[in-house]
Amino acid sequence: MIDFISGNRVDQVGVEERVARFTKRSIKKSSKVEGLKLALSMIDLTTLEGKDSAGKVKQLCYKARHLHDDFRDLPCVAAICVYPTMVRIAKKELKGTGIKVASVATAFPSGLAPRDVKISDTKFAVEEGADEIDMVISRGRFFEGDYNFVSDEIAEIKSLCPDHVHLKVILETGELNTLDNVRRASDIALYAGADFIKTSTGKIQPAATMPVTLVMFEAIRDFYYKTGMKRGMKPAGGISNAKTALNYLVMLKETLGNDWLTPEFFRFGASKLANDILLQLGKERTGVYQSGDYFSVD
Repeated sequence: MIDFISGNRVDQVGVEERVARFTKRSIKKSSKVEGLKLALSMIDLTTLEGKDSAGKVKQLCYKARHLHDDFRDLPCVAAICVYPTMVRIAKKELKGTGIKVASVATAFPSGLAPRDVKISDTKFAVEEGADEIDMVISRGRFFEGDYNFVSDEIAEIKSLCPDHVHLKVILETGELNTLDNVRRASDIALYAGADFIKTSTGKIQPAATMPVTLVMFEAIRDFYYKTGMKRGMKPAGGISNAKTALNYLVMLKETLGNDWLTPEFFRFGASKLANDILLQLGKERTGVYQSGDYFSVD
């Protein structure tokens, strides 16, 4: 049984030093191309705005199916992430593609709603056909030290997810303030049943950072050592260029190993990242950059 009150203390200086080393790895051209394709396959293309419409979701699904019609060897993205009311539309548009539909739930992004509202929110998303649920933790109760409440809530939402529906638990690390809190929240989520732990909603700054992600990787690693169960990770928000994505993959490989270098266990929550990866892949093939005007702005 893990002690959520005392928790695992994080050496912030040590974390920052390790992160700095990950960003200085030299990657050869062939490995870079393969790394970029891998990163592309790990993206959850996301639209979570109040102005989202059926047309916007359909456009995003079209992009997921046709990332670049001139490049025939590109992988598909991992998923489309939308609000529960858009799940049915996305499922129809992506039928037969193998691309997952993820839905936020539990009063995203604040999490400030009664328990029955969070439950109905999740049930609706599952009934509409969501393959993955991205829930937010109750940060207020976390800061009150009511860790059992946070854990029980995650476990209850997990119980609403059929076996084929994965649960991603959003910690909103930009509000957690310290790496110690990030580690404690990660441990709570993992032991409560999360299939993935996720940094951010994308609505709070800072969103995903490499130090925060490393701490979460280490929580996943330690959970695996103790239980033998592999869990996934999703940094979300603020990762918009290919170089940064490659740095994350280096950190993933060197912290968790090759088994985690798959969309089954790692995702990028991003909207702009796919375009930059496509620009970089085009540059590797042709020697010149295409104009960004050739890609949709999501």
